Amino acid sequence: MTKMQQLFSSIKGKEKNLAQTSLVASEEQPVRHIAIIMDGNGRWATKRHLPRLAGHKAGVTALRRVVECAADENIQMLSVYAFSTENWGRPQPEVEGLMRLFWETIRSDLEKLHRDGVRLRHLGRLYDLSPDIQKAVRESVELTKDNTRIGLNVCFNYGGRAELVDAVRQIIADGRDPETISEEMISSYLYTRDLPDPDMVIRTAGEMRVSNFLLWQSAYSEYYATSTLWPDFGHEDLLAALESFNQRRRRFGRLDVPSK
Repeated sequence: MTKMQQLFSSIKGKEKNLAQTSLVASEEQPVRHIAIIMDGNGRWATKRHLPRLAGHKAGVTALRRVVECAADENIQMLSVYAFSTENWGRPQPEVEGLMRLFWETIRSDLEKLHRDGVRLRHLGRLYDLSPDIQKAVRESVELTKDNTRIGLNVCFNYGGRAELVDAVRQIIADGRDPETISEEMISSYLYTRDLPDPDMVIRTAGEMRVSNFLLWQSAYSEYYATSTLWPDFGHEDLLAALESFNQRRRRFGRLDVPSK
């Protein structure tokens, strides 16, 4: 009986230590900014014998859900990969459907997002989009610029390499002295200027690629992959990602400092 009590006491002690470790990890490395590669819309639709655009519409519903969940978990910022510079190579009907869905979503969701305290920002090449989409994006950014509950950066017509090309072009156009170019200067020319780098990048649908997403900014982000298709991603999936993050030690290329 005594041995059993000792065993249970030992287990409870370990559980307590694990809980304390998780709490300490959360306090030492809070997740402020999460970037998400929202993958799997097409597969979600195919599994249900639906057109691909139905999957993209379900993906918008998932995004609404995740923005609310992230705000409830005190995440300060989300950056979501909605349309890449490479996605123009998809079949024309799908591209046109995505453009229409993007425009309709801005029009239908803007007022609610504003009431909910969401601050919107567009990351990507805005000039390649149609005039009506450009106007809607600018209006949404202006309307929500002072909101503080959570930031939502929508990467639409975004590519990590395109972003670096645009930054280099502007640095040259500004006549900057090559000897003065630093990492800080390059960061100040990116679409994400004045934004914090993502602490974690989540990719759904089981894929293990970075797909040209936030290449500069995610140099030391923690990556988390899940087999969940994006339209099915919800609060429990987000909590699982946060739990995984809290079990890691971020060294940023350095070694752990031994405790004294």
